[in-house]
Order: sequence, then structure tokens, then C-alpha cells
Amino acid sequence: MSDVTIRLAATADLPRLHPIIERAYRGESARAGWTHEADLLDGTRTDIATLEALVANPRERLLMASDGDAPIGCVQVSDRGDGIAYLGLLCVEPTLQAAGLGKRLIAAAERLARESFGAATIEMTVIENRAELIAYYERRGYVRTPERRELPIDVTPPLYMTVLVKSLG
Repeated sequence: MSDVTIRLAATADLPRLHPIIERAYRGESARAGWTHEADLLDGTRTDIATLEALVANPRERLLMASDGDAPIGCVQVSDRGDGIAYLGLLCVEPTLQAAGLGKRLIAAAERLARESFGAATIEMTVIENRAELIAYYERRGYVRTPERRELPIDVTPPLYMTVLVKSLG
């Protein structure tokens, strides 16, 4: 990862970025990394149409990390209004995890939330069963709130999300 850049993703990037997202979150390939949901969820994480809608929405940004010309990760930032941004869809190519790129993507997302959306606070949700992932975000200044949200997809047994927040001030 000698030539890593982070920039806004464009619609033309999505066909190459989408497989990274899927590999990072779901399926056997996700097990090469440590942040996957493969033990909890199956199926696809997202699709190209959803990513296209995200890129087209003025209240959303999708940052993409590339090594040279190859996409290797991403993070989504959403403007929730009232000085609040949401961080989501953070992923790094599974074989490249634990090398600091996630930390760089989080920092870029927080900067973008402040500069583009005027956010003073950023929030995120993490599946509550993922204690090691919640601890990772806590080491980066995120704080657990008492709020708990249902996972937005129907699964049995039901899964819940822990809400974490961080002041950007």
C-alpha cells in the first residue's frame, strides 16, 4: 500500500469498488479479515444501484481508498442535519486489514463531515455482537450510547445495533 489515495468515489468507480465491499463484509472471502459479518449474516451487503443512489445524493458522500488505480476500501458519510453526520460502510479489502487504512478512512470521513456538512458530531452503528469492532471504534474516540437500533434487515434471530458517537469539535 505504497501509493494510497482517498477521494470521493464516482459512479464509474462503483463496479470495481462493489466487490471489495462484498468481500469485506460477507462470504468466505471476508474471513481473511477481522471486521466481517460473515458469521452473522449471509447474502449481499449492498448492490450497485444502492451505491449509485448514494453517490448521486447531495447529503451523502462515499470516499474511496485506492492503491494506485485499484480500489481497496471505502467509507460513507451522511448528513443527518442539525450538526450530525453518520459514518457507515467502512471497509477495507480483507487481506489488507490491520495495516492502518481503516484509521485513515475514519479520519478522512470525520474531516469531510466537518468541512462538507458542518457536523459537530458523528455517529455510527455496529452490530452489538461485534465487541472487538466496538472496541476498535472506542479506541478512536467513539463512545457507546444507551441507544440500540434494530438491524435494518430481517434476520432470525433478530440482531441489534449499538449506537456510537464522537464529538468533532
